[in-house]
Amino acid sequence: MIQNVLTVGVDGTPHALAAAQWAAHEARLRQSRLRLLTAWQPLTAQSRGAAPWVQEMPHWPDRVIEEARSAVEAAEPGVSVEAVLVRERPLDALTEAAERADLLALGSRGLGPVARFALGETGLDLVPRVAVPIVLVRAQQDSAAAEEAGSIGVGVSLHDAGEGLLAFAFEAAARRAVPLRAVHGRNLPPFADDRDGATERASAEEAARCAREELSEALRPWREEFRDVRVEEQVVLESPAPALLHGAAGCQLLIVGRPHLGRLPPRIGHVVHAAVHHAPCPVAIVPHG
Repeated sequence: MIQNVLTVGVDGTPHALAAAQWAAHEARLRQSRLRLLTAWQPLTAQSRGAAPWVQEMPHWPDRVIEEARSAVEAAEPGVSVEAVLVRERPLDALTEAAERADLLALGSRGLGPVARFALGETGLDLVPRVAVPIVLVRAQQDSAAAEEAGSIGVGVSLHDAGEGLLAFAFEAAARRAVPLRAVHGRNLPPFADDRDGATERASAEEAARCAREELSEALRPWREEFRDVRVEEQVVLESPAPALLHGAAGCQLLIVGRPHLGRLPPRIGHVVHAAVHHAPCPVAIVPHG
């Protein structure tokens, strides 16, 4: 169900501000409302008769919200902005907020296996909980420059191309009037390395040809629907995760898919992990299937 609302979690960090500015730009492109959400838990439990929570921490939440509001209004004047303060565990507040939004944006606190995300929670803890796309943005990414040029990148698994994933990707490229780069990584057949050089090359060429045909067929109906979007098809003969990261070079947004809620246990997958930790641009994680 379309809510026409984009929600971004803010906590006063540069990463969250970068996510808010990215979300404000996306809201302008979609002509949607932008909701700024700040959530926290009190330092101590409130006793009966204690002051209301607004009085318990009178400055920090308001300061965080106003700083974010000022940043997005300066970056994207005219976007409708609303603020929400929630006295709740951030992970729970974001999960609930996602039910009333079309997209959730968070700030990413850096690269590598210790990367953490906005509001003190691990972004990947949130991914299996929500049914809407999540976009992770790092402060050091030059989002303004990236929006000036660059493709939208999307990783395509031909075993499960995912209508939701491709719809999100084509719509993102169409809104920005930039090319869409569809990247598919495919390992060589396991027997290829056991052959002589000429036969190995022939096996690689055949594998690449088959992958290109399958990728073109998966994209064909979307090309027909989005005729103004220029599509770059890229087949890389290596594992999907490194193939996608190589294909993301120069992209302003990288889109990856994950199985939709309802699969038990919910899986994120190594491709999503690799994209989140190492992609040079904001990453959108889109449920599909």
